[in-house]
Amino acid sequence: MKNLMSKKNKVIAFLASTSLVTMTMVALPSAARAADPSCTDLVVITQCVGATTDGAGYVVQVPAKFTGTLFLFSHGYRYPVDIPAGIPLVGGYKVVSSPQPAPGGGAAQITEVATAMLGKGYAVAGSGFVTQGWNADSGLKTNVELIGILKKKFPKITKVVAWGESLGGFITQGLAEKYPTLIDAAAPLCMAAGSVEAELTMGGDALWGLKTFFDPTLVGGNYAAGAAGYAQAMGDIVKVLTIAGTLQAAIAANPTAPAWPATSKVPDSIKAIPSRSALVLVGVMSGIPTQSAHFDNSTGPGDPTATAYVSYASAISPALGTLENIAQAAILGVLATYDVELQAGGAIFDNTKTDYAARLGSDLYTYGSALSGLDAASGMLAYLSPLNPAAPRAVGNPNAMAKMRTLLTHTGKINVPTIAMGATADPITPAGNVQWLADRAAEQLTASRSAAKAAYLTSGSYTKPASNFMTIWQKTPAKYSKYTATGSPDTTPAGANGTGHCNTTTKQYLAIADLAYAAANTGQLVVGGKLLTTLRKAGGLSYDPGFKASLLKFYN
Repeated sequence: MKNLMSKKNKVIAFLASTSLVTMTMVALPSAARAADPSCTDLVVITQCVGATTDGAGYVVQVPAKFTGTLFLFSHGYRYPVDIPAGIPLVGGYKVVSSPQPAPGGGAAQITEVATAMLGKGYAVAGSGFVTQGWNADSGLKTNVELIGILKKKFPKITKVVAWGESLGGFITQGLAEKYPTLIDAAAPLCMAAGSVEAELTMGGDALWGLKTFFDPTLVGGNYAAGAAGYAQAMGDIVKVLTIAGTLQAAIAANPTAPAWPATSKVPDSIKAIPSRSALVLVGVMSGIPTQSAHFDNSTGPGDPTATAYVSYASAISPALGTLENIAQAAILGVLATYDVELQAGGAIFDNTKTDYAARLGSDLYTYGSALSGLDAASGMLAYLSPLNPAAPRAVGNPNAMAKMRTLLTHTGKINVPTIAMGATADPITPAGNVQWLADRAAEQLTASRSAAKAAYLTSGSYTKPASNFMTIWQKTPAKYSKYTATGSPDTTPAGANGTGHCNTTTKQYLAIADLAYAAANTGQLVVGGKLLTTLRKAGGLSYDPGFKASLLKFYN
């Protein structure tokens, strides 16, 4: 029996061996042939490629044993410009618009997820979108047209699940709000939510903090027009990485009192405070998590009963976690700010009225050790005061900000069964994004129940409204930091569950897909034992109605 394969396994093996799902699609029809996709019969699936009328390429794959449910995937933010090869980490990036039919952290995982879904009888589809960067409005338009094209081509499609990651999660929620009759369920994953301004405020706060404390030559926004602005943005990426590298070396040399970068122009009274504390302040005031892929804020090297261990866990680990996260967040902040400024026609970040002390709130005490105490924190906040000419605030362009606010925004209304997934320590789209949507869903449910009670008083009939929204969390383990025999942090293991951006396993993706499939076909969310069993088998996922993540600082 071990050598025999079920029909389902044969399908999966065939799909995997033929590498049907790729990140790069070629020979896409032109926009003029948008309603006439080019299809290939591959025995166990039919694969079609085409382009919508705006020129956005797409791919759809439908298995021979089709259940009738199509999963329409929206990919996340892709950089809108090429990045020179010499820039660390992101250098050599080329703008791509290839269709992506399933989620994943790379071509191999995308293939793995799509192959497994096709083996379950689900059809998968996705567009590359005609433009990259913050493209929520055009992405929404493309998806609306694409659903029509696919339903016409495949009349057996009876249900549509919209899902997406990051910016794609934003597009997914927009589709569910504005065109609920086109889809039957939604699954926004590691999403941005509410408005682009909420995300860009986080990036703007972080960049302004790095500029003010560590390198005043960092531009941080209000980029010039044309080639000069592009050069400024690329230069900012280099400066952000340079700041991060310098701070990392300083903390490694002296964790308790790391030196300040030579580029810093803060006065000696501020330099008397460890530079790691200023880094933590920047992270906390902007809303970037202090827990990261390799730092849990709970452990340190050596004897857990030693004072040095506790001090490291409470003071050093948050700084290293912020450092690991802030480089990613700041790079995206640079590119997304540059991107949206081009769309809006000017500076879109303004912190002239921001009260960073109020932004911190109780975090001032939560991270007291990492901030080197209340006196040190108060001194740093005073330096950031709008009254301090040495720390000039960023001034936005009113017309550009108004134009930015015309871009697609969410109301938070839940029109179809919706399963949102968020990670508690995501540095790019923090958990507060999903929490914002959860709060709006809770308000909607409360209002529905109040209306039902009011109707009961007149009709005598009462039906309790059921929730149509669910949050699934990727939570970090209680302890996961690793250290070498010499006590140095070990950053070689893979990032912990609940950390990183869209750091999701194939089993987790498939669990969400199965839950969304059931919701689309029954009109109700899966609850109770079946839900808990699905999450347990996936690993790293939890349903906890009592858990509440901190909102993005923009909403506070």
